[in-house]
Amino acid sequence: MAGHGVFPEELAGKTLAHYRIVEKIGAGGMGDVYLAQDEHLDRQVAIKVLSPGTLADEPSRKRFHKEALALSKLNHPNIATIHDFDTQSGVDFLVMEYISGMALSEKLAGRPLPDKEMIRLGLQLADGLAEAHRHGVIHCDLKPKNLMVTADQRLKILDFGLARLRLPVSPTAPTETLTQTTSLAGTLPYMAPEQLLGGQADPRTDIYCTGVVLYEMATGQRPHSEIEPAQLVGAILRKAPLPPTRLNAGISTRLEDIILKCLEKDPENRYQSVRELAVDLRRLLLPTSTAIPASSVPRRRRARTFVPMGIAAAILLVAGAWIWNLGGLRERMTGRGHAPVIRSLAVLPMANLSGDAGQEFLADGMTEALIANLSKIRALKVISRTSVMQYKGVKKALPQIARELGADGILEGSVQRSRGRVVVTAQLIYAPTDTHLWAETYERDLQDVLELQNEVARTVAREIRVALSPEETRHLSSARPVDPEAYEAYLKGRFHWYKLSKDELDNAELYFQLALDRDPDYALAYVGLADVWMARSDTGILAPEQALPEAKAAAAKALQLDESLADAHVTLANLATDDRESETEFRRAIELNPNHAMAHFMYADYLISRRRNQEWEREIQKALELDPLSYFVRCFYGWHLVYIGRYDEAVAEMQRVLITQPEWSSAYLGLWGAYYKKGMDREAAEAAEQFFAGLHDEEAVRALKEGYKEGGYRRAMKHTADVLATRSKRVHVPAVRIARLYAHAGENERALYWLERASVAHESPLAHLAVARDWDGLRSDPRFQALLRRMGLPLT
Repeated sequence: MAGHGVFPEELAGKTLAHYRIVEKIGAGGMGDVYLAQDEHLDRQVAIKVLSPGTLADEPSRKRFHKEALALSKLNHPNIATIHDFDTQSGVDFLVMEYISGMALSEKLAGRPLPDKEMIRLGLQLADGLAEAHRHGVIHCDLKPKNLMVTADQRLKILDFGLARLRLPVSPTAPTETLTQTTSLAGTLPYMAPEQLLGGQADPRTDIYCTGVVLYEMATGQRPHSEIEPAQLVGAILRKAPLPPTRLNAGISTRLEDIILKCLEKDPENRYQSVRELAVDLRRLLLPTSTAIPASSVPRRRRARTFVPMGIAAAILLVAGAWIWNLGGLRERMTGRGHAPVIRSLAVLPMANLSGDAGQEFLADGMTEALIANLSKIRALKVISRTSVMQYKGVKKALPQIARELGADGILEGSVQRSRGRVVVTAQLIYAPTDTHLWAETYERDLQDVLELQNEVARTVAREIRVALSPEETRHLSSARPVDPEAYEAYLKGRFHWYKLSKDELDNAELYFQLALDRDPDYALAYVGLADVWMARSDTGILAPEQALPEAKAAAAKALQLDESLADAHVTLANLATDDRESETEFRRAIELNPNHAMAHFMYADYLISRRRNQEWEREIQKALELDPLSYFVRCFYGWHLVYIGRYDEAVAEMQRVLITQPEWSSAYLGLWGAYYKKGMDREAAEAAEQFFAGLHDEEAVRALKEGYKEGGYRRAMKHTADVLATRSKRVHVPAVRIARLYAHAGENERALYWLERASVAHESPLAHLAVARDWDGLRSDPRFQALLRRMGLPLT
């Protein structure tokens, strides 16, 4: 009968089913482990050959098969996969994923691990357990020997759920002595009190075992290692372990509190799920980690003496305070006290905990999505992406970051991707007092990530008690599923788009198109395509007649699919040739997303070009408030200051931008205009050289230098204009760029000729024709006035 055969002492070189045994690689309480080659799938596997008698009869074999079937459904990066279970020639064996690495027990070898390494391994252990618990599977025998660490520092949990198979199901099934392992399922030093008492194991049992493993990683010793083995059971049941800091003074008290909460004797006092444990561990990895509140991780219980009279007096005092509501006690004890008021919020860059730099786009994309969702809440000011991304990888105190951004609240967190699922941890901080208000961990399939983002936004709105309009509530309660590959491609497209070079824009287009190949109705991907084509036109990479129709078609398609996309309305506003249409689109974008910094900035740019300076002041200040550290907004605010004649302020703004963006051509273009109007010819010429150097136009830089040496500023401008005009016969050169050089040279006829060509091509810089100071020498010319009229711009 199967299962009654003679157990072979040596299997190396033999074959079980279609598995060729290579060598013995380990031994355990249930049998030996061998490295084998799967002849069918040409891969290495690990085979656990069960000891004779482990499955003594058909009931035990059926039970084992049922367990193996359940375990085979666990699919997670931190869990060793079960491939197969079979019996051959009386030998029962389990086929598992082969993991090349080192057992955690070997890695420890009696020595503690550094805090960060221990926390990262602990997080992976918690993530693997969370997946198993989600499927109703409990390990029951967690210990360093059952945890493998691969060369790339990935932790893998072995022997999931197999400890329970040690429970005898027939009189002939073997048991082992309690001093080493026990028929109660588990290994004694790592067993929870309820296991020793024969109680029902649940996820909190694994949490206790995890606490023991964390304790050993933190100190190099197991809890109660000072206790004689004969007294170990009593110590686990009744004695508190030595605080880890007594054995390793280098670990933090917060980490110690987490470990000791896992090791509480009563399961009710432990973490109630490994997700709660993971939240506290992740906080310790955040670059601006705040203190964990006492409600989350209780401080260690200290021995105390109870004095009955003291207790009675305290009760009377509290009762009196309650009756007379001294200090607002009733409100505070019932949770109705004054909660911190958050009117402005900054979402800091999410940390990428995937252990893979290639997943950085996912963390950045999640940051952007949370900002976009929260920005639609009218009652809340949300700082823009370009400002908060400057804190990526920066270690600063949260109150300082909040002051620099002008925010009351900080939302920070992390993202971890595990195959087709994504785990997001978020925590909300009241920045002025560095007070932790709320934390949560979310896990979803990648296709449900939009709903995850909405849920985080809804929770934040609830926690800060901000009023949501019915429209905002509807928006945050609905999200269509998204194809995971389409979503990933979209995020990668955005990641490349922000770099705005020719090559990066090409990469962005490829990813946005890939997203649409996967999901043709993905509106955001069409917005991405529109932005790519717009950027190509604005930066002079392509002629407007090539780029702008593509941009307009993509933006229109995005709005056809989802009318509520503010970004698409901003793009259409910039593309519109009719003033009324432009303003309508800008206002609609701001209505849809009142915190859209770029919508406010672009509307301000539109207003100043129409000389509506009072309205401009309101919109530009809103943009600066929402995006205070954006070099883009700051730079073009400097341009606006040139338009209204505030040249010294403009120079100061541009120079501040160049501190962080020393090669950005647009800042030098602004400086060039300011110095030109101040009559500072040498400085203006140098700024012009830097502008063309930023465009990698070495020929124009040489022309400027040669021209200035030959005849000063005007000669430099004319010589360079001639060079670019000649080049334009071969390749695209923005006509407005040539017109500007001729205007600065005093060559008005030529300047007007090239302005006409720029007008025919619909070049975007002409939107500022009525206010840009480059054209002051042309304003009285009737042809210039006619050009302004044709463009619907105010006459000067």
